[in-house]
Amino acid sequence: MKPTDIAQPRHPGRPAISPDGSQIVVALTRVDLDEDDYASDLWIAPSDGSAPPRKLTHGWRDGAPAFSPDGRWLAFVRAVRGDDGKVGKPQVYVMPTAGGEPRRLTDEKLGASGPVWSPDSTRLAYTARVPEEGRYGTKDGVDAGQEPPRRIAKLFYRVDDVGFLLDRPRHVFVVGVNEDEGGEPTRITDGPYDHTDVDWSPAGGLLTFSASRHETWNDDLVADIWVCAEDGSGIRALTDGTLSAGQPRFSPDGSTVCFTAVVADGPVISNNYLWSAPSDGSAPARRITDEEPYSLAYPSGVLEPVEDGVLFGNEVRGGVELLLVPYDGGEPSVVAHGTERQVVAAARRGGTLAMTITDATSWGEVYAGERRLSSWNTAISPLPMEEVTGATADGYPVHGWVVRPPSGNGAGPHPVLLMIHGGPFTQYGWRAFDEAQVYAAAGYAVVMGNPRGSSGYGQAHGRAVIGDVGDVCGADLMALLDQALKADDLDGSRVGVLGGSHGGFMTTWLAAQHADRFKAAVSERAVNATDSFIGSSDIGWFFPGALWGPEPEKSPLTHVDKITAPMLIIHSEQDWRCPLEQAQRLFVALRLRGAQAEMLLFPGEGHEMSRSGLPSHRVARFEAILDWFGRWL
Repeated sequence: MKPTDIAQPRHPGRPAISPDGSQIVVALTRVDLDEDDYASDLWIAPSDGSAPPRKLTHGWRDGAPAFSPDGRWLAFVRAVRGDDGKVGKPQVYVMPTAGGEPRRLTDEKLGASGPVWSPDSTRLAYTARVPEEGRYGTKDGVDAGQEPPRRIAKLFYRVDDVGFLLDRPRHVFVVGVNEDEGGEPTRITDGPYDHTDVDWSPAGGLLTFSASRHETWNDDLVADIWVCAEDGSGIRALTDGTLSAGQPRFSPDGSTVCFTAVVADGPVISNNYLWSAPSDGSAPARRITDEEPYSLAYPSGVLEPVEDGVLFGNEVRGGVELLLVPYDGGEPSVVAHGTERQVVAAARRGGTLAMTITDATSWGEVYAGERRLSSWNTAISPLPMEEVTGATADGYPVHGWVVRPPSGNGAGPHPVLLMIHGGPFTQYGWRAFDEAQVYAAAGYAVVMGNPRGSSGYGQAHGRAVIGDVGDVCGADLMALLDQALKADDLDGSRVGVLGGSHGGFMTTWLAAQHADRFKAAVSERAVNATDSFIGSSDIGWFFPGALWGPEPEKSPLTHVDKITAPMLIIHSEQDWRCPLEQAQRLFVALRLRGAQAEMLLFPGEGHEMSRSGLPSHRVARFEAILDWFGRWL
C-alpha cells in the first residue's frame, strides 16, 4: 500500500434491513483523489446471497439508510456536490422502495442527521443544529469574520471538528413523508441545549433523546435520557442527573429505553456500560452490563434492542464481538465472535442478522449471519498482522502485533517503527489499518499494541495509567518493543517512534525518557504541555487532571532537553482537541537548544486530519512521514 492507495479501500457502514429481512442496504464510502473529497452511495443486496450487491443511489454523499416499518420507503441523508465543487449540508431524503427518484424533505441551514421512522411510516424524526440569527450564513452579506462577538459563560462551549456550540444548539424535528400532505418540519425540542440520538417508540406515542437540560448544563458532563410525546409535550427525564448518557433506543415493544452511560463525575477512563429504564418512568434506570469486562466499542459501536435482548458491540483483545445482553441483566451470550475480527455494525430485523465486519485482511464487508454478501475489498491484500506479547519487569502482559514488510523487501533485518494509538482509552485491533500498511510496505516492521490505558482488556487495564500515564504506558510499550525485537529480522539499532494525540504525547515522552533507543520520532497532534492544555483544549477543563496531575514532571515538555532523536512535529491549524500551541511550544523548545526538529502544519484541518481530512492532506502527511524516517532510519 502506497500513500495514494487510500483511494482503493471501500468502507461499508451500518446496514439497514427491510422489514421482512429480505434486503440489506448499506452506505459504501470511498476516497476520491481526483475531487480531493469523500464520496458514498447506497448499495442493496438480497440477504440470502442470491445476487451480489448493486448500487442503489448515485448521489455524491449518501448515508444513514433506514427502511420504513411498512417497507414502502427508504430514508437516508444526502449531501449534494454543486457545479462549483462545494458539497452542501446533508439533508434528509426519502425514496420509494418499489422504484422512483429520491425526494428531499429538509432544508436545514446547517444540515440534518439521523432520520428515524414513526411506527406508522408517515413521518421521520431527525436532529439538526439551529443557528443563532445572524450567524453561520443566516444573514446575507455577513461572513464569519463580520459576526458579532460571542459571549461565553459555559465551560463546554466548543468541540473539535464541529466548532462553537452555544450559538447553534441541536434540536429534534419531525417531518411528514407523504408528498401530498406537504408542510414544513416541526421542531419538537426547545431551549439552548443540545439534543442528540433521537429514537421513535415502535409502540408509538413517544420520542427519546439525550440532552443536558439541567441547571448546570455544559458546565459538567451530565447528559440525561429524556422522553416526550410526538409533539414535544410532556418531556421528562428517565435518568437522575448523575450519568453521562447517550444512544437511547426503544425496545421493540416500547416499554424500555436502553442506552449507554458512564458516571458523569467518575474516572475519566471508564467502560461504556449498557443501561435501561422503563419508558414510563415507573422505576429508576439501572446498569445491565458488568462494569469490568464489557465496554461498547469505540467510537460508535453496535447498540440495538431486539425481542430477546440488546445487541451490543463489545471490545475484547483487539477484536469486537457482538453480544446479546438480556434485558434483565443476565449473562450475555455471543452472537458473533470477535476473534481476529471486529463486528463494527449490526442490525437484526425480520429474522435476518446483518453485520459489517472487518479483519486484518479487509477494510470491511457486509454479512448476513456468517454469510459474506459483498466483495468490495477482496482484491486488496493487506500485509498480515502477527501477534506478539511482551511482559514488563513485574510480569504484566502487553498484547500487540507486528506488521512486517512484504517478502520482496528481503530477509531484513528491517528498520522498526513503534506506533502508538491515541485515546488512551481505545484499542488497536484486528482490522486492516492504512497507517501500518503504508509503513510496512515502505520497508518498516511496524510494532503496535495495547498497553495499559487501552480499552478492550477490562476496565482495570485502562485505569492503571491514571495519575502516571507516561511511566505506566511507557513501560508497557517498551516491553512490547523489546519482545518484538527478539526476532532476527527486526533491527534494534534502527527504531523510530510515532503516534498521534495521546500517541503523540507518548512519542514525545519516550523520545525523552528513552533517548538511546530511538533514532527518529514523529509526534503528531500531541499533548506536549499539560499546563496550557487545561485551558486551551475543548476537553481540557475536565480531561487531563486525572491522567497527568498538576506536576510539571508529568508533562513531556518538561523533559525536552533529553530529546536527541530528530523530531518531525505534525499538527493541524484548526485542531481544538490538542491546540496548535502544543506543537509550537515543543518546536520552539527543541529549536532553541539546537535540536533537529521540523514542524509540518496543515491548514483548515482539525484533530481528525489523518482519518478524515482532505485526501490530498492525508497523502502529503504519509509522504512526509516516510521522508522523515527515510532520512534518519
